Amino acid sequence: MDTIVEYTASLVASARLAYERKWSFLGIFVLAFVVSVAILAQLDLLPNVPSTSKNILDAVSNDLTKSSLGALAATDSTGSLRASTPPAVVEEPIRIEIPSLSLTATIANPTTTSVSTLDELLLKGAVRYPTSAKLGETGNVVIFGHSSYLPVVLNPAYKTFDGIQKLKQGDVVTVYSSGTAYTYAVRTMKKESANDAIIPLSVAGKVLTLATCNSFGAKEDRFVVTADFVESHSLGA
Repeated sequence: MDTIVEYTASLVASARLAYERKWSFLGIFVLAFVVSVAILAQLDLLPNVPSTSKNILDAVSNDLTKSSLGALAATDSTGSLRASTPPAVVEEPIRIEIPSLSLTATIANPTTTSVSTLDELLLKGAVRYPTSAKLGETGNVVIFGHSSYLPVVLNPAYKTFDGIQKLKQGDVVTVYSSGTAYTYAVRTMKKESANDAIIPLSVAGKVLTLATCNSFGAKEDRFVVTADFVESHSLGA
């Protein structure tokens, strides 16, 4: 019994001491948190939420400006990858799958280029840039999403496009509408600077572009994957 009483008294004394020094403990915790965040920032390991849509917005805005001045040179798709049976309708993408990466994600289709709106939708998955092409029509379907290589993230949307820098020429990307599957073959994968690179909207043929921030490089860098349309088929076929 004496042992229990002594143990209880010790606990009470410890609790009283902790309470008396609560502000010291809080200060140590805050200092440790700030130091941890600073170290992660130096290593560029913090999720980069706002920059993805802003970089894409800037890149596409540059393209639209140059296009209006007649300075945009359209690039043609590889002849062998053009569709033999073009889709009869134009549709919005709702899901993307990349088998080689075991990647699947939903796709939002906003009607505004507002950065705040795009950032909010990026917290739920991939996003099609509003003024880019839709599935089934000539042009560039531009889809972008976050990527993060932190071991643990609370929101899985931060990892929507993790690994797209590993894609190689010929890898298959499938984008789905509500009733049709559209297959694309990867043409190129590039690491580009958002300050210099332009993602064209006006292209010859049907092209798919995937873009994400490069978590390993500077904040203004990103990975850009370009793929050419191969074929489409009904999900009921």
